[in-house]
Amino acid sequence: SNTCSDECKCICISVSFKVNKSSKSLIVKLEDFISAMIAGQTCLNFCLSIHPSSLNVSQVHMGSGDPYTPGLPKILAQTIPTSMADVMRSGLYLYQIFLYIIKVDVGNVLTEKKISNVFGVIKGFVDPDRYVVIGAQRDAWGPGFAASTVGTTQLMLIWFLVTDGFKPRRSIVFVSWTAGEYGNVGATEWLEGYLSSLSLKAFAYINLDAVVTGQDRFKVAASPLMHSLIETTVSKVQFPISCFSLTQLMPLQMNDAAYPFVAFSGIPSLSFRFNSDRDHYSFFGTALDTQDNLNTAAAGKVPELAEVATRFAGHMVLRLVHDHLLRFDLKKYNKIIKVQVKPMPLNHCCVCVFSEAAPEAARGPDGAVVELGLGSYGRASHDLMTDIQNSNLDDIEMCRIINDRIMAVERSFLSPYVSPSDNPFRHILLGSGAHTLKGLINHLDALRADNPDADIDAFRNQFALATWTIQGCADSLAGNIWSLDNEI
Repeated sequence: SNTCSDECKCICISVSFKVNKSSKSLIVKLEDFISAMIAGQTCLNFCLSIHPSSLNVSQVHMGSGDPYTPGLPKILAQTIPTSMADVMRSGLYLYQIFLYIIKVDVGNVLTEKKISNVFGVIKGFVDPDRYVVIGAQRDAWGPGFAASTVGTTQLMLIWFLVTDGFKPRRSIVFVSWTAGEYGNVGATEWLEGYLSSLSLKAFAYINLDAVVTGQDRFKVAASPLMHSLIETTVSKVQFPISCFSLTQLMPLQMNDAAYPFVAFSGIPSLSFRFNSDRDHYSFFGTALDTQDNLNTAAAGKVPELAEVATRFAGHMVLRLVHDHLLRFDLKKYNKIIKVQVKPMPLNHCCVCVFSEAAPEAARGPDGAVVELGLGSYGRASHDLMTDIQNSNLDDIEMCRIINDRIMAVERSFLSPYVSPSDNPFRHILLGSGAHTLKGLINHLDALRADNPDADIDAFRNQFALATWTIQGCADSLAGNIWSLDNEI
């Protein structure tokens, strides 16, 4: 709230509590801060000094972007570093406080700041209005060597490489994102600003944030549509032997800048990094995210690993903008849907096949309904692959039509039945919320456990809408309206 000196920030917290002399002496825990009511007042004031090197910038916004736009958290919250929590806990322990309630006064001041993303474009010569986006966070709290410096350097290097006489079929958009530390604000606000049109033109996003945080493993998190292309690219790029053998495909996490691209906008996305087996890189968001500390974490191999990461990203970009057809694996989602809706162990009764021994209310809707949607997607993806094999790839218009059908897959998994402001991550397979297939599984488990919060009518409605979303994706794959043959 104020500055004591150039090197030390001081945050003053006023803690109020009631002393109940008839109760047992209790040590107040941090989790008790969120509880209840103040009946009388005795105040304990103490001052916490935080050196910038210990300041860890985090956030409690369940999502990404500006929390005052879609995704507003329901509970007001204030993040603090672990060092502050330790001081508070030890200070309260000394006073052996007699109660339950603590009030924390936070001196934050809400201000509006203008942020600026920086764009560069290489226009395609065949489909200039179709583009891959490649981006990196530009700013950081503190030096940000791992968080932003390495990624921004890669972004500039790829720019210089592809502008040297290369003419892509489709456009490449280079973006330097701002406000990346607090929930990827720059990237997410851009997506929100072009919600209705961006997914019709952008067909992939490659994230370069924090690509080197160690040196033992190479981990890739991406949309399932990109898995086959990733595996092909890894086999063509010369990796350090140890990293190549330990390459892992991981699910995208909510704090990843690539996540809102796929879960919010329906754009296939990719994020990757070298990391360590031993420890998580703990210096993000602190003044200790320096070149020396990153070199220590990567055993002095930062330049070598950054070069490999640049080759990997560059190869992905070239395949996406140069090949006649987008190399996305359409059958991958067919397998994922089957995994999520096919029979599971009885304690995780599935949404497709229901145990006859289950209570009537917990059996749910007819499994044939979701089988119909799943079968439609499988047939549509198979038919599209057949069309690709029978097409003349020199026919520019035919390639564009096929690519548009491929691009429709990811965005068609965004549920059209929920509001983006209430449920920003609408993707029924990769998003979060009651509308997702995982949400349906959880709801069904609650029904089978006789949870009073479970609602069979709400479940049936969610089930039907999820099925229609899958069917809609199949319709998008099929293309022309006369190619559809649905039993409605």
